[in-house]
Amino acid sequence: MQRIVDNALAVTKESVKTVTYESLNNIARCINGVSALLLTLLPGKANILEGLHGWELRPTFRGPRLPRWMHNGVSSFNEFIHELSVDSDTSSLEYSSGEDSDGPLPPSPSSQSSRLSWASTSASSENHWTEWITFILWWLMFPVRILLWIPQYIISLFYKRSSRIPASPRRHQHSSRPRISKTNSSKDHDVPNRTTDRRRGVIEDLHLAIEIGIEAIFDFFHKATHLLLSPSEAFAILLSWFSSSSRSPKENHGEVAYDETVQTATLGDTDPSPTERPVESPTRLYNSMNTDTRTCQDVITELGYPYEAIRVITSDGYVLVLERIPRRDARKAVFLQHGVLDSSMGWVSNGVVGSPAFAAYDQGYDVFLGNFRGLVSRDHVNKNISSKEFWRYSINEHGTEDIPAMIEKIHEIKTTELKLCQPNIDEEINQEEPYKLCAICHSLGGAAILMYVITRKIKEKPHRLSRLILLSPAGFHEDSNLGFTIVEYIFLFISPVLARIVPAFYIPTRFFRMLLNKLARDFHNYPALGGLVQTLMSYVVGGDSSNWVGVLGLPHYNMNDMPAVSFRVAQHLAQIKHTGKFRMYDYGSKSANMEVYGSPEPLDLGESYKFIDVPVDLVAGRNDKVIRSSMVKKHYNVMRDAEVDVSFNEFEYAHLDFTFSHREELLRYVMSRLLLVKQTPVQQRQTSQKGMKLKKKKREGTVV
Repeated sequence: MQRIVDNALAVTKESVKTVTYESLNNIARCINGVSALLLTLLPGKANILEGLHGWELRPTFRGPRLPRWMHNGVSSFNEFIHELSVDSDTSSLEYSSGEDSDGPLPPSPSSQSSRLSWASTSASSENHWTEWITFILWWLMFPVRILLWIPQYIISLFYKRSSRIPASPRRHQHSSRPRISKTNSSKDHDVPNRTTDRRRGVIEDLHLAIEIGIEAIFDFFHKATHLLLSPSEAFAILLSWFSSSSRSPKENHGEVAYDETVQTATLGDTDPSPTERPVESPTRLYNSMNTDTRTCQDVITELGYPYEAIRVITSDGYVLVLERIPRRDARKAVFLQHGVLDSSMGWVSNGVVGSPAFAAYDQGYDVFLGNFRGLVSRDHVNKNISSKEFWRYSINEHGTEDIPAMIEKIHEIKTTELKLCQPNIDEEINQEEPYKLCAICHSLGGAAILMYVITRKIKEKPHRLSRLILLSPAGFHEDSNLGFTIVEYIFLFISPVLARIVPAFYIPTRFFRMLLNKLARDFHNYPALGGLVQTLMSYVVGGDSSNWVGVLGLPHYNMNDMPAVSFRVAQHLAQIKHTGKFRMYDYGSKSANMEVYGSPEPLDLGESYKFIDVPVDLVAGRNDKVIRSSMVKKHYNVMRDAEVDVSFNEFEYAHLDFTFSHREELLRYVMSRLLLVKQTPVQQRQTSQKGMKLKKKKREGTVV
């Protein structure tokens, strides 16, 4: 009787699991299919999705459990929809090319049918309709398939039990061994992927939660029926409970329980003993939720580079983190500053080959990674500072507080370290900087570094920079799309009221930040949905084809912390766009401006470009719709009129491609501009000494 009940519960449990798994997968695939259908209706998606580098419906190796009718993680319906979109996007190109065409377009890397043949349009359309009919038939046959599967499973279960040798009473303990080996193998398989993504998506979490819930419920019913069918065992358990409760604590403490067994099958060979296991920290708790909480330090050290974190305090009390890939004896250093809603993670997010920070370090530079104020963690010397007070800053504070504090800290560190490495450096320090510091800045970082150089020269203070390389710098924004213009007018109109309600723009709670982190993984597992989100986000920013969905998956958008934008920074950008001038923050009244600037109007930085006394390299992106190439060109024209040593270059990039994407030609260009910086006198002497040594060796070789 017990065996019959166990078999019935096992069959029921597997049936419930199958139904719930298939239902959840069908819902997820339905959402993905609808997303693919909507994606075919959106105009201009071909150029937008170009920035994703393989967004198509490709299989993923770390996705959730999929139904059998999926081929490599892609439904036939999605293949049909995707190929329809590809055909519609490329039909005009094929017809326009005519006889000059070299042949059919290359196949999509994900579509199974396109891998087999792109020979004829008729064969492709016939394959589409076949897959569509197969999809409909599968849905009609699903209930029949479930009904046929249940008796088949019961028969196979009874056959296996009848042919099995009678197991020992501890068979349940040893039954978990195959699962352990499977888990270990999958873990080993995921090791190369851990450096790129450690997260589970929302759908994967639902799978896991459903499985745990079903196992817990059926385990309860299994134990309950076992006790009902074995009254003597139930009576013995109740008796043991009463007897143990009637004993004194001393007797229970002195008695040794010999009947306890250790499930050695569930302990790995490399697992520490229970007494050696560390107490779980909050970081481990967050990692157990499978959210990617890696920091810039984790990425740098995982790749084998040295790392150092420097605490910098600004004059107004904000605590910044200046991160470093140290090369202490180097006489050339580079300072990299991120843009809005970004952090130092952007400079190392492409790994060893494609990241500017690692490229500069490999070229012999001491690399410093700056971080603006504005993290959700709100680090300040005043621990009781209110949210309203903390977020009361504009781009002015980025350029006149954050960057000066970080660069002065770099100067202090470099002069101290070079004194230790070379004691005879005091005379050179009095004459000239013993090192050369270049700045590479992106977007808002470019506007802030220009503000820093100009204000330091106006105050007659050294800025300690030798060259500026600005990647799509902010500052001029009048040439933008209609969406930005509408947002500008609405924002400026409601800003007096909104400033009292919304001090900054960010995701406020850990739960929603965790949800965003997990949804980024789902966008990867379900590429049609990710493509739809990518297209919609691109529409918001004027059609820019940057990989916006991929950026959401960066670890600095995690449940613990994330970069934010203060209200005044957004208002400052709206003021710049509205006036058409690159100027400092307007406090709203002549008296307030008079108190800060000494004039009724804010300082016009564009008219002050004459104070820039270092070479400037401007880089624009032709596909950049956030800061258009014409606006970077305006920087160039104004600087050239002010007789600044400036250069201009242009690449086929979108806005985020300068930091997030792997662009070898950009790295080559940036490194070539860094090499134009003149060496310090000590470096020149060292170079000449090396040249003399090489000449002596050559002479000795010729004499011999």
